[in-house]
Amino acid sequence: MTQSRLDLAFPDGHPGGEVLFIGALAADDLSPLDPSHLHVVQGHFPDYEGLSARGFRVSTSVEGQFDHAIVRLPRAKAAARARIAQAFGHLTAAGNLWIDGQKTDGVDALLKELRRLAPVSDVISKAHGKIFRVSAPNHDWLPPDWVASAREVAPGFTTLPGVFSADGVDPGSRMLAENLPPKLPTRIVDLGAGWGWLSAQILSHSGVTELHLVEADHAALESARRNVIDPRARFHWADARDFRLAEPVNGVIMNPPFHEGRQADPRLGAAFIATAARLLTGAGRLWMVSNRHLPYEAVLADHFGQVHEIGGDSRFKVIEATAAGKGDARKNRR
Repeated sequence: MTQSRLDLAFPDGHPGGEVLFIGALAADDLSPLDPSHLHVVQGHFPDYEGLSARGFRVSTSVEGQFDHAIVRLPRAKAAARARIAQAFGHLTAAGNLWIDGQKTDGVDALLKELRRLAPVSDVISKAHGKIFRVSAPNHDWLPPDWVASAREVAPGFTTLPGVFSADGVDPGSRMLAENLPPKLPTRIVDLGAGWGWLSAQILSHSGVTELHLVEADHAALESARRNVIDPRARFHWADARDFRLAEPVNGVIMNPPFHEGRQADPRLGAAFIATAARLLTGAGRLWMVSNRHLPYEAVLADHFGQVHEIGGDSRFKVIEATAAGKGDARKNRR
């Protein structure tokens, strides 16, 4: 949320009482709100960590009742609806519900939809977005399907609205799984594990004795805990870009993200590659999939001595890389 919209919604500062803010980001200017009466809910680990470092009370879930609630709209419509339902469920009878979002995240469509369900007031447009207040007419104003619930997206796998690939198995992950060798290294990290489908495929291969699932989205990781019931699995809610283990592993498998919100940012994948190289032993191997147009080859060459495309199509490429020969490769490029 930009400072201008928050300031305009609360021109006199903190509105009084306890305030719930679902979806605030680490970089947000929350100065109009009193931190001692503000509770932030954030499931994205980097934002959770950043808000905590700034001294805010932040958690991944909501408890108790609040006098005001602010909802930052996420990109996915189902997740936006779920946040609104969650916030309303924790408001006092006289509580105020505020919705904030960018046009690119569908705030105009949601405003139109909410106007058919409840009175809407104080609509403020600023910085390519809107913030507005919703006055709930009764306790049954929201459609019941707005409440977040796990649903099966593949046989034996469930997940929640808003997580990556919430409608089914990601085709890139499927292609990566199809190109893995029958026998895998003993200790593996699934970097950016999502709701666990790829991890389950990894565990079906021979050789694996330990698998670390690393995921920044708390809801996705909780889904993975339910989907991957295997004593070899270890779950880490963490930012993959700076994830570390006490001992190196001999395999990393990943389908790295390349978007920050709606903006394509190949630096995310590059950071995943750097992490993979740091986690691996000298003889360790990386298997990854990416969209074909993404320019990861130079980054891979900086961190690995041998890089080979082992599968793919017009949309995706599957790459295997090893650290072996890294010094020779760098010498040849000089």
